[in-house]
Order: sequence, then structure tokens, then C-alpha cells
Amino acid sequence: MRLSRYFLPVLKETPSEAQIASHRLMLRAGMIKQASAGIYSWLPLGWRVLKRVEQIVHEEQQRMGHIPMLMPTIQPADLWQESGRYNAYGPEMLRIRDRHDRDMLFGPTNEEMITDIFRAHVSSYRDLPLTLYHVQWKFRDEVRPRFGVMRGREFLMKDGYNFDLTYEDALHAYNRHLVSYLRTYERMGLQAIPMRAESGPIGGDDTHEFLVLAETGESGVFYDSEITDLRFGDRQIDPDDREGCRAVLEEFTSRYARTDDTHDAAAFEAQVPEERRREARGIEVGQIFYFGTKYSEPMGATVVDPEGNRVPVHMGSHGIGVSRLLGAIIEANHDERGIIWPEGVTPFHVGLVNLKQGDATADTACDQIYAALGQAGLDTLYHDGDDRAGAKFATMDLIGLPWRITVGPRGLEKGVVELTSRRTGESEEMTPEQAVTRLAQIYAPHR
Repeated sequence: MRLSRYFLPVLKETPSEAQIASHRLMLRAGMIKQASAGIYSWLPLGWRVLKRVEQIVHEEQQRMGHIPMLMPTIQPADLWQESGRYNAYGPEMLRIRDRHDRDMLFGPTNEEMITDIFRAHVSSYRDLPLTLYHVQWKFRDEVRPRFGVMRGREFLMKDGYNFDLTYEDALHAYNRHLVSYLRTYERMGLQAIPMRAESGPIGGDDTHEFLVLAETGESGVFYDSEITDLRFGDRQIDPDDREGCRAVLEEFTSRYARTDDTHDAAAFEAQVPEERRREARGIEVGQIFYFGTKYSEPMGATVVDPEGNRVPVHMGSHGIGVSRLLGAIIEANHDERGIIWPEGVTPFHVGLVNLKQGDATADTACDQIYAALGQAGLDTLYHDGDDRAGAKFATMDLIGLPWRITVGPRGLEKGVVELTSRRTGESEEMTPEQAVTRLAQIYAPHR
């Protein structure tokens, strides 16, 4: 990718409608463009990050044995009327009619659709457990869409649904999803804390939200500071290991952590020593639910159990806000110069800056480095324009690539280039070959 041939419409001025850092920086870095209130076009740079995030979600879901599929964005209203949610969901759901005057809706979630698929094809306990998921665009007609992709009307979401024979089986699915979510967020460079929450229109008694601490978060949160020391790390948990999954849930949810909807001031004071009590703001990036037979009973999603009885299956749903995650990542990773992408989700692994475009030696060196990086499996954005060095650095800082290789005639006289970390600002001179090798080592754990 050479910048001279790429579409990267960066802005020098901050748009007036942008109120928080992620919205400002996504607009300025040419990642998104507003089409209408709460609805955005994803421009090439933003699309690349979105696909990186989505790929991590897919990998971690499938690691735990969950099966991908795709359901439609437009759903028939009769399924929602059957479950009893059509009128209960509220004005956030966009209701429409087709040319035959049939009631339809733009799906805000897919519990009814997936239950209908299940009941049409599964009838025996031998086909359980089963977890199906998809990553699909959703629409919720927010009264005041704001903060860019953090609170948009159209958004990309992973939503998954488990079907189990018993309550105990469904709780294992719940625990298994918590494990997969912890891994997912850490791979993106985020610490997302599971907090007891309200279920809202989804329903059910057991639910945790995953929140990233940030000053611009929409939710007030109360938590024991010990939680911020927890890391899932590189643990390998077998998805069928019930005790292993349960132990992880216990480790990450035994300390007090709640959103303002479920906060209990008396319990907070009783359970958490004063020096560890924290009150902050958080960005919701996912939620897991167990809701039992809330949908399977009214919609007839049943199986024959080992005793020959037909019983409703136990269900849960599990969502990750894929497009919202980009805003959360930026809120947690930026400075006054721009975005600082974690290595796991960066749109390009490295930026290559030619300080003297048109100089034969510099051009040749950059072409060779660009080719070597490609052979090492690293995506490179080559700034091959005629801008001054300061302008090139400013663009690279704004879009936030984690690493930059700077090539100039003076360095090449000594046989070196400069490798710079966007996060720390530290630079080191080394040969081009050493720079490529170093970057390949850095990115090895993220591939």
C-alpha cells in the first residue's frame, strides 16, 4: 500500500460535531464519514481495523467450538409477535412494511430468528449442546445518536446463541463465553471487566456486561481495584472443561464490580476495603446472558430428552459490539497527536516513511524494505509523497500505526534506518534487515 495510491482523507481540523476523542480521531484519520445521524460509511483505513477486530472475534469464538453462520438484517415481525417482544421492545426497533403490506423489522438482535432456525432442524438431545453465532449489521433507532461509532444507530455486532438440554449445561455455555470474551478483548489490547448488569429487553436473570474503563464511558461503574490486576494471558482452556471455565468465571467475577444499574452501596462498602473502592466510567463492549426457556417455550423450541420427554431447551445469548470496539480501543489508546493502535488490531503493521522522495538511493532502499516486509507477512503503509518530513510524521502519528521505519539519505550513508515506537516515541537505528527481523518478532504473537 503506497499512500500515493491509497484513499486516506485525513482532516487537519477537528469536526465540530465530534465530542469525544475516538469520534474526533476517527473522523480526522479518515476512518469514517457520517452518512446521517448515527450512520457511517467505513472508509478504507477504518474498514481494515474493523476487519481485524472481526477476525479476532471469529477466531476466539471458533476456538471454543462455536459455529459461524449468517442471518438476515430484515426479519418478519410475526416471529417477534410469537415471542411476545414485538410491542415490548420499544421505539428503538425500526418497523417497516414490504410491498405486500407485511410487517417487517430491521433486526436489533436475533433471538427469535435463531430459535426459529433451531426448532426447524433440531429435535433430539443428541444434537446438543449447540452454539451458533454470526457477525451482522444491526439497527437500533437511538433517540440521540452521538459519540460516533460508540453510540450509533447502525452497528456491527457479533451475537451468538447457545442451546442446551439442562440448566447446568447452559451455565457451562455461559462460563465458556466469558472465557472466550476475556481472551478476545485481551488480544485487542483491552482490559474489559465483567460486571453484573441488568438484562434489559433481552431478558433473563444471569448477565454480565464487559466494560472498558474510560472517562467518556456511558455507564457509571463501581469496582474493587484488585480486578484491574487480573489478566487471562495465554491460558489454554478446553471448551469442554466445565471446572476450568467455572474457575475462570469465579476468578473474574468474585470481586465486586457492577454498573450503576445494579450497584448496591451497602454491599460495596461491606465487601470492599475503602482503599480498594473505585468509582469510574466504563464503555460497554459486550454482554452475556442466560435466559433459560424465555424464547424456547413460547416458540416451541423443544427436544426429546433421554427419557423420551419433549422439553424446551435452555438458551443464552452473547454479544460483542464489533464496530463499537474501535471507539473503545481508541478511547483507551490515544494521545494529543492521534491514535495509538495495539499491535493486534492495527490497520497496517508498520508505516514506512521516505524522507527524500525522488532520491534514487532512498527510493531504492524503501522499495527493498517494502518488499522485505511483505515477504515477512507484514502489511506496510508506505508514505511515498512529497510532503515535508514533519507533515509525514504528523500523518503517521494521527493514524496511529504502532511502528514506523524512517529512511533518509544520511542514515543510509551509515547503512541504517530508524525504527520508532508510536506508543513510547523511542527510536533506534539499525540496518534495514534488522528492522524487518525485529518487526517480525514483535508481531509473531499476534498472528
